[in-house]
Amino acid sequence: MNSEKYINSYYDVRQVDDLREMIDSSVELFGGKNAFMVKDAHGEPYRPISFAQFGLEIRALGTSLIHLGLKRKKIAIIGENSYPWVVSYFAVTNGTGVAVPIDRELKPAEVANLLNRSGASALIHSAKMQKTVDAVLPMLDHTLEHVINIDAAEDRQDELSWGRLLAEGREALEKGDRCFLDARIDPDQMACLLFTSGTTGLAKGVMLSHRNITANVVNMSKYVNVDNYVGLSVLPMHHTYEMTCHVCTGLYQGFCLVICEGLKHIMENMKEAGVTIMLAVPLIYENIHKRIMKKAQKAGKYNQLRRMIRLSRRLKLYNHPGICRKLFKSVHEATGGKIKLFIAGGAAIDPQVIEDFEAMGFPMIQGYGMTENAPIIAVNRDRCSKAQAAGFTMPGTTIKIHEPDADGMGEIYVKGPSVMLGYYDDPKGNEEAFDDGWLKTGDYGYFDSKGYLYVSGRKKNVIVSKNGKNIFPEEVEFYLQQSDYIEEVLVHGEKEERNGDTIVKAEIFPAYHNIEMTVGNLSDEEIRSFLKEEVDRINEQMPSYKRVRRIAIRKTEFTKTTTRKIKRYIPENMENEEA
Repeated sequence: MNSEKYINSYYDVRQVDDLREMIDSSVELFGGKNAFMVKDAHGEPYRPISFAQFGLEIRALGTSLIHLGLKRKKIAIIGENSYPWVVSYFAVTNGTGVAVPIDRELKPAEVANLLNRSGASALIHSAKMQKTVDAVLPMLDHTLEHVINIDAAEDRQDELSWGRLLAEGREALEKGDRCFLDARIDPDQMACLLFTSGTTGLAKGVMLSHRNITANVVNMSKYVNVDNYVGLSVLPMHHTYEMTCHVCTGLYQGFCLVICEGLKHIMENMKEAGVTIMLAVPLIYENIHKRIMKKAQKAGKYNQLRRMIRLSRRLKLYNHPGICRKLFKSVHEATGGKIKLFIAGGAAIDPQVIEDFEAMGFPMIQGYGMTENAPIIAVNRDRCSKAQAAGFTMPGTTIKIHEPDADGMGEIYVKGPSVMLGYYDDPKGNEEAFDDGWLKTGDYGYFDSKGYLYVSGRKKNVIVSKNGKNIFPEEVEFYLQQSDYIEEVLVHGEKEERNGDTIVKAEIFPAYHNIEMTVGNLSDEEIRSFLKEEVDRINEQMPSYKRVRRIAIRKTEFTKTTTRKIKRYIPENMENEEA
């Protein structure tokens, strides 16, 4: 359903002010329901874990962590998405200390840097991270009090067994130990220390309180209802987008979280677990969309599929899910046939992808946020949305467009209960992040007459031409990405020596397979010429000041963050041959 009659509608919610209250109330409300679906090994069926078991294991592990002397200390967690990862996170935040989630794809030196900067007293890790942990420990400027291995069956010389701690904590609880249960939680104290993506020198430590996170969860739940849904956890849990919007919000509302086995298993896991909702970054949805279109092309049904999509949008058949499932039966079968909602975030998505999915009977919305706001700032309602918009301002949050231009566009400023406590040990960063109490997002945007927020691009990415025109690289990239012959692209400004003007340059990773399928096997020089013509064609769709004047071709994909966003400010994403 997508109708403006729901533009002012809200779902009922229950108020919670800290993460322990959130989990404990969910355990009480949904105790016998499945909170998780997990696999012990690939190829085995999913097995359920109830809310009651989840709550008990949080309390058991938390009790053992306090017995280890970790009360009020920082505990880092690193590893692939897993049920023990989630238990560890809440066992730390809900009565022990401060959780420090760390990106498992970082190099050992970067992991060591974050452990040093955070002052973590302990590290919980999965067996798959053993090699990294072994490399990290000698690099630390302090000795960790404890290293805990999630997958170890028993204690080792330098590591404790997570499973043993869980068992001992459960035994202590049975004997009446209340050290964790009675631990006082201040909703306005730091619960989590999250490091933003970037190299170690650029990553900032974002301090989020219990209230920051739970306010985001509660207010998001007024717009989006996932009660009784089954969600597939695809994105890394160390990222606040996955942890707050999917894990926390899902557990708060009482849905079941399915641990995905990896990106290549998404479609397979969807079918196996009967998934009804997925939260992911644009790249994942765009890849699924491309796969659907390519399959239709191979079957000779592409034109028919496009006609059906146009018809569905014109007749608003997306408000009649039963009809859409019949019209697009094969597409629904490929995803398990039960999808009720796709949510995109973490980066801008091509609105055409949202519109196509919606027309095929897959309701889809997007939101906008940043780690510093725990993270959601604006999100579309699940029953009222626009594909082009970031959504409506979150309840309880205030957005101000700072110094808007004639078109109402300016930097997005934010106030509200989810705004971070600040950057950890970074007075200068905190001074730069706020303006008279407003969090400066660094993004440009504007509102339409209905109250939808549109995000144009990052302030620091803006290319300013000699005649004063502002060019958002993200907009130019959107046009270029419509080409079947461009797999990835990064746009930036480059100074012309002869006249001092700043021109638009595009770094392109070609869709080599598509080029070969269309025009055959080309030399490097021929590929440059082919793509130059393609860019010239696309330029005709843009105002003259936005047009790409120079291109560079790369042989490899861009380096990306774990949420699949291209890293703009690293040398290896800028070193290519020009054309």
